Amino acid sequence: MTCTPPATAATLDAVFFALSDRTRRDLLERLRGAEETAGALARGFAVTRPAVSRHLRILREAELVVERRRGRERVYTLSPARLEAATAWLDAYRVFWTARLRDLRDLVESLPDDDDEPPAPARTLAPRTKRKPR
Repeated sequence: MTCTPPATAATLDAVFFALSDRTRRDLLERLRGAEETAGALARGFAVTRPAVSRHLRILREAELVVERRRGRERVYTLSPARLEAATAWLDAYRVFWTARLRDLRDLVESLPDDDDEPPAPARTLAPRTKRKPR
C-alpha cells in the first residue's frame, strides 16, 4: 500500500458518489483484472454505450480510473489511490467499532453467570379496562 496524503472532503464526496452506483462498481470490478477499452467495457451492460461513457466520466472525475488514448480507442485502467483514501477514512470507524465491541464483550463477561437458575417468568400486563366518559 502506498502512502497517500489525507483525503479532502471533496475527494471523499467524489469517491463515495462514484461508488454509490452499481454500474460504476461493476465497471471498477471489470478493471480490477486488466485495462479495457471503452467499447469492451460497454459490452455486457444493460445500459447504452453513452450511459457507460457517462459512468466512466464520473469514475475519471473521482480519479478512480485513468483514461488514455490508444489510436482511436480510449483505454481505461483502475487507479487505486483514491480507493486507499476512502479505505483510510473507513478505517477510523473500524477502530471505533472494534473498541465498542470489545467494551460490550467485557461487559457481558463481567455479568454473573446465572446458568444454574431458570429464567424468571415473563411478566404480563393485565388488560386495560375502558374508562367511562364523564
